[in-house]
Amino acid sequence: QNIAHLPPIYRAAKNVVLLVEQTVRSVSRYHRYTLGTELRQQAMQVFRLVHKAWRDKTNQSKHLKNLAWAIDDLKLTLQTAKECHAFISFAQFEHVAQELRSLGKQCGGWLKAVLNSAGQNAQGHPEKEGG
Repeated sequence: QNIAHLPPIYRAAKNVVLLVEQTVRSVSRYHRYTLGTELRQQAMQVFRLVHKAWRDKTNQSKHLKNLAWAIDDLKLTLQTAKECHAFISFAQFEHVAQELRSLGKQCGGWLKAVLNSAGQNAQGHPEKEGG
């Protein structure tokens, strides 16, 4: 499947799904079916929201706001898994955390651009901060 025409955040979200899938395979059996399942489901939800935001231009800002929350939820679950010692190493946790940080920054930039564009379209000029 050719995804070259899709935005970098789409590829990054897909990468997070694949990385979480690989990571969960090595999570201890005790955590694999609890925290591991939650990580997998949340990563897939993030990917779905990126897809919705990319395809549904009418509701793009709503999808991006939901995406920001979904990324935060995934970070929270990842942190909980780390504190429960679910990962085989800190490096494994850190790699996923770095990918999520990058994804969060991309989401924030995209949301800011969409909101700025909406402000320009509605008023005919850029929104002014603070008033």
